Amino acid sequence: MSKSSSPAEGEFRTSIGGQALLEGILMRGPEKQAIIVRRPDGGLEEKVEELHLIKERYPILGVPFIRGVVNFMDSMVKGVQALMYSAEFAPEEEEEEPTKLEQWVERRFGSEALSKFIVYFAVVLAVCFSVGLFFLLPTVLTNLLGKLVPMSKLAVSLIEGVVRIAVFLGYLVLCSKMEEMKRVFAYHGAEHKTIFCYERGLELTVENVRNMPRHHPRCGTSFLFVVVALAILVHAVMFTFITPPNVLVRILLQLLSLPVIVGVSYEFNRYAGRHDNALTRFLIAPGLWMQNFTTNEPDDSMIEVGIASLKAVLPEKKGQDAW
Repeated sequence: MSKSSSPAEGEFRTSIGGQALLEGILMRGPEKQAIIVRRPDGGLEEKVEELHLIKERYPILGVPFIRGVVNFMDSMVKGVQALMYSAEFAPEEEEEEPTKLEQWVERRFGSEALSKFIVYFAVVLAVCFSVGLFFLLPTVLTNLLGKLVPMSKLAVSLIEGVVRIAVFLGYLVLCSKMEEMKRVFAYHGAEHKTIFCYERGLELTVENVRNMPRHHPRCGTSFLFVVVALAILVHAVMFTFITPPNVLVRILLQLLSLPVIVGVSYEFNRYAGRHDNALTRFLIAPGLWMQNFTTNEPDDSMIEVGIASLKAVLPEKKGQDAW
């Protein structure tokens, strides 16, 4: 990375963030959310809506450490909804017959309920897949190894951590090699570049955005790495003092600790996003490096989508989106 991937001290840091979609970008501001998708005919499809956050009704859900878990789940739900929306504009393929479960839900509760069911079911599957792949699988593999080679509690935790990091890295590398994901990751790069351009006070033009770095310190990739890294540390300390009777209890304790780990990781990312010093640059470096796998350089048409999505969520009052 030849360009700085963090705004210089004193430059504006925005809370606006986004997610890459299928030929599009989801961008969330303090008041609005925008989904901009490039249609097959080359035009832009826009869907802008007001944001209604659950913490507005239940302020307790907006306090530090709790808000991280709430925001994470809310982002997953809205992200899946946006993905489904962007998929509607993909080139038409032969439609699959709905499953019997989908047919039953639609008959009994209606098409709107079916859409909600699909979204929440997809979120549950995504959470289960992530927890299973990045947390449970390393624990099971390490437990099997421990039956073959006697190890201390510290050695078990360290090996489990190494396996967890290896699985996480392997997953990112494999995703980055998939042809269908390369364009999604290029839109991810366009999102980052557009936000950097805005934070540096430059006019939002294709030329200005093109020259921005594609690695951003407040990216979801960095957040996920912090979750994985913090989980390794927390579980190593926890199982130094606790000896689970079997692997199932160990897994249960890990699952119970995950909401706390997510909450702390969120606060860490907020702190790192607000400060630019030697310590924060050192701590966010691994997450930035991992964005080599989850972001690609976008073309100008992708940058146009990034600019349109950001402009659509800018607040009316300047500075209202400060990080």
